[in-house]
Amino acid sequence: MADTVEKNVTRGGQFLVKETKCEDIFTPEDFSEEQLMMRDSVKEFVDKELWAHKDRFEKKDYAYTEETMRKAGDLGLLGVAVPEAYGGLGMGFVSTMLVCDYISGATGSFSTAFGAHTGIGTMPITLYGTEEQKQKYVPKLASGEWFGAYCLTEPGAGSDANSGKTKAVLSEDGTHYKITGQKMWISNAGFCSLFIVFARIGDDKNITGFILENTPDNGISMGEEEHKLGIRASSTRQVFFNETKVPVENMLSERGNGFKIAMNALNVGRIKLAAACLDAQRRVITGSVKYANERIQFNTAISQFGAIRAKLAEMATSCYAGESASYRAAKDIEDRIIAREAEGVSHQEAELKGVEEYAIECSILKVAVSEDVQNCADEGIQIFGGMGFSEDTPMESAWRDARIARIYEGTNEINRMLSVGMLIKKAMKGHVDLLGPAMKVSEELMGIPSFDTPDYSELFAEEKEIVRNLKKSFLMVAGSAVQKFGADLDAHQQLLMAASDMLIEVYMAESTILRTEKLAKKEGEDKVQEQIAMAKLYLYKAVDIVNQKGKESIISFAEGDEQRMMLMGLRRFTKYTNMPNVVALRETITAKLVAENEYCF
Repeated sequence: MADTVEKNVTRGGQFLVKETKCEDIFTPEDFSEEQLMMRDSVKEFVDKELWAHKDRFEKKDYAYTEETMRKAGDLGLLGVAVPEAYGGLGMGFVSTMLVCDYISGATGSFSTAFGAHTGIGTMPITLYGTEEQKQKYVPKLASGEWFGAYCLTEPGAGSDANSGKTKAVLSEDGTHYKITGQKMWISNAGFCSLFIVFARIGDDKNITGFILENTPDNGISMGEEEHKLGIRASSTRQVFFNETKVPVENMLSERGNGFKIAMNALNVGRIKLAAACLDAQRRVITGSVKYANERIQFNTAISQFGAIRAKLAEMATSCYAGESASYRAAKDIEDRIIAREAEGVSHQEAELKGVEEYAIECSILKVAVSEDVQNCADEGIQIFGGMGFSEDTPMESAWRDARIARIYEGTNEINRMLSVGMLIKKAMKGHVDLLGPAMKVSEELMGIPSFDTPDYSELFAEEKEIVRNLKKSFLMVAGSAVQKFGADLDAHQQLLMAASDMLIEVYMAESTILRTEKLAKKEGEDKVQEQIAMAKLYLYKAVDIVNQKGKESIISFAEGDEQRMMLMGLRRFTKYTNMPNVVALRETITAKLVAENEYCF
């Protein structure tokens, strides 16, 4: 049984070398009735409790953040990913993504509190805790009786998480550890009941995780609330531990396993962060469309001006692409978890391995969607003009809140380099065959190109051919770079960053096309002209990025004939037979947005 499941599941990173059929991906149009009901109940909670009181979050009302978190707990929303055995709803990975998506769009303050609690505050215990630890702590966290926080970052340990100086010293009687050190940027610190703390025992190479109850008389003190650019009502404090006692039975997993716990928590956090940026975009787009329809200049609604229409189309396209790729990856992870459980693996192990398998996609999504939400909010301000700069409109707070997303869960620079690095490691382990396809691309470059006129009569026939060619562009650049630099490739960060942008665009463009193709087969092409336009518009821009980043990469490490050959290949791989009319595509998209007066896809 397990072998059959395995054959139908594309492994992490394999999208690059394997043809994916639209029938094999999950899309937002595939939500079940139960999932749609869950989505609607989350939206009702957000509109009533969060969106209607947005000003309270902007005025740093930390107590209101805590109050709304408790209400979310009462509704069961803090336990969606927690197994039923520990008081949660035990929902599948796609459903947990859906809740994270729609609960996060109103304000970054609540989104951060929710994400920190349900993710890095609770998940390490559900995934790594002993049965006793899970029974003791997880039901309280799932219900919102207790809140969790995660203490990893230190003044000298940010991206280099394993370099933390916080120490854990075993007591003489061997019953507890004494933790001493300083942690910073700790979300939920002001109202949490429990910390996941990382500290080093002796001279261990790797840090160790501990579950630590927040009792002030146990050597725990805190700095004042940090005053931040955005997420203003998210409680963020420094936490100081001074010989803070933690029982030995509260060690999380094994000694020295903390770095692994931290990295795997980040993988889940990255894809959930992508989801958390989606409804923020929908709300910005809807607000921008409504304003553009109402704002009259030169006796005309500004939604009729081409300059504004172009912005709305690009904003909607980025959001649609983000949805397409995020839910594609979420279902791949869910399928992997189910396949592992079918093999008899525990839920803990299945979820860990399921997410770890798609760590490349998690990093891709984190980067792409966090940058899209910032661009979207920026254009929202521009559409509102001077009003957009005012605190009286929701655009400026959306822009400020979006900014942290490029830093959370590993900076976008770290994630860019990770995505390519992890792909190469997978290739070396034999999990993804990059070498074979890369060699074929080299042979193709040496051969004579076909001058036959292709048949592009079917929907997306040319676009899918272009996606295949974009994959070849990446394989050509990455393959040559690995050959040239080998193990030293890590030192060439600008090359890795450029290659990563190529990889990101391949995944995002393909996901958008496959979603739309699936939708067109179900609804009929005539019913989804706007989605078809968005898929084509996204690809057009992706081709430009791949071309630009490909050139930058090739010129940085290749010379002479090799450089000329690769640049020629890049031109061939980023060429259209039928160049799309981008202005017409944008018009098709915006006409629908303006008529519906909201983001409607």
